[in-house]
Amino acid sequence: MDSRQLLVDTMGQLMWERGYADTSPRDVRERSGVGQGSMYHHFPTKRDLALAALERNVADLLPAASELDGPGAPMSRIEAYLMRPRDALKGCKVGRMTQDPQVREDPVLLAPVARAFAQARARWVTVLREAVAAGELRDDLNPEQLANTLMAVLQGGYVLAIAQQDPGPFDDAREGALSLLRAAAPAGLAHENNRRN
Repeated sequence: MDSRQLLVDTMGQLMWERGYADTSPRDVRERSGVGQGSMYHHFPTKRDLALAALERNVADLLPAASELDGPGAPMSRIEAYLMRPRDALKGCKVGRMTQDPQVREDPVLLAPVARAFAQARARWVTVLREAVAAGELRDDLNPEQLANTLMAVLQGGYVLAIAQQDPGPFDDAREGALSLLRAAAPAGLAHENNRRN
């Protein structure tokens, strides 16, 4: 791995762990082992490095969200995405940045975060529309509102898990979301789901 990529990866990890405000260029140099001259050759400012790291963290998040677009029944994809293994105590690489005041107040740093959530939301809306069209969810549901709800459940689950230092609240939140989705199936399908669970 070249020094530029090492700096980006290290900054991305440190921002995930500590946030932007609490990560110094020295922290990045010490953890990465890259010298100061090389760091400033690639990234004249901490902000430049942070922007590259945010873009990298977004790139890591979006392939996971693309699981919602994959093959199979829409509700099966939704369930697989909600229940896939995650380290709840570390939180979301991208969502963590919304809690950092220096990122929130800087439109350039906030832009990749906002873009990532917009892209993830679009994937949620698409798969939820597919679930309605396939008769897996009631047709009176609003996919746009439901997409926001499901994203909020995941992000809120991370917050609860971190606050309690226990992954249980995260697991409960996503199980609860799945239960609500199953309850939102058309009457005959909801009854069948309840019998199976």
